[in-house]
Amino acid sequence: MSIFNVIFSKTEQLNKIIIKLLFLTVVNTLYFSSSLSAQSLQETEKIRIIFRGDDMGISHSSNVAIIKAYKSGLQKSAEVIVTGPWFPDAVRLLNEHPGLDVGVHLTLTSEWENLKWRPLSKSPGLTDSLGYFHPFIWPHEHYGESRSLLSNNWSLEEVEQEFRMQIELAISTIKNVTHLSYHMGVHHMAPEVTELVKQLAVEYDLDIDLEKFGVERLSFGETLTDGEEKVNRLIEILEYLEPGNYILITHPDLDTPATRAIHHIGYETVAKDRQSDTDMLTSNRLKEAIDNLGIRVISYADLAK
Repeated sequence: MSIFNVIFSKTEQLNKIIIKLLFLTVVNTLYFSSSLSAQSLQETEKIRIIFRGDDMGISHSSNVAIIKAYKSGLQKSAEVIVTGPWFPDAVRLLNEHPGLDVGVHLTLTSEWENLKWRPLSKSPGLTDSLGYFHPFIWPHEHYGESRSLLSNNWSLEEVEQEFRMQIELAISTIKNVTHLSYHMGVHHMAPEVTELVKQLAVEYDLDIDLEKFGVERLSFGETLTDGEEKVNRLIEILEYLEPGNYILITHPDLDTPATRAIHHIGYETVAKDRQSDTDMLTSNRLKEAIDNLGIRVISYADLAK
């Protein structure tokens, strides 16, 4: 074999080695890059959940329970009914706990027997013969059509006037109001009301829209009145969640004689049901499960962060 052939053979072998090394380098780079991409995706696609506490302001016990749930670390958003009889007490507690995210729970109904509230404005089209809000927005099977707001002589002008007064009283007295929410689905009572609350949210800089952030509502699927049972069911639900934003609407309260005295026909387990929400939200076992699952508990304001 000539020296030329030897050199050519060696060069050819060297080229093959170089090509193999280049191939392995490319493969390793692609694998490492895809691994990093998957890891980055996993880090960004988290499960985030809002535990929202509704109806603050209707009683002292509901105010106390919501603050208790906040101190436990799970309840970060509270919705205050400005027309509620215990609103001043709610203002005091919320301002003492400025880390709690506050929503104005816009209200046009007063559903309980033995406990009522009235509008802030002079709006006869929004009230019953005693001057209280009607019990329900839509006709209720146990109360008849006449006791629903939609069956009476309401006007959009009165609704706007009342909503503005509720919002302005809240933001003038509470430090950390960040959003609007809606008692008994009042924002869906009519298309013009839906449009109105959107406009008010933007105007008052309280526009945190759950739909915009793809927030899905969690539900137990039935009425549960035991705290441990709720914890068990919620952990089961959380274990199967896909990455995304979620909300669980709760009504923390305490099982007191005053709470046991309120109800409406068809819902007589108010005290037990609401006490069980408080028990669930202060459960160490639930907090441990949430930590183990890597779920982040957030507030409304955290959605945009």
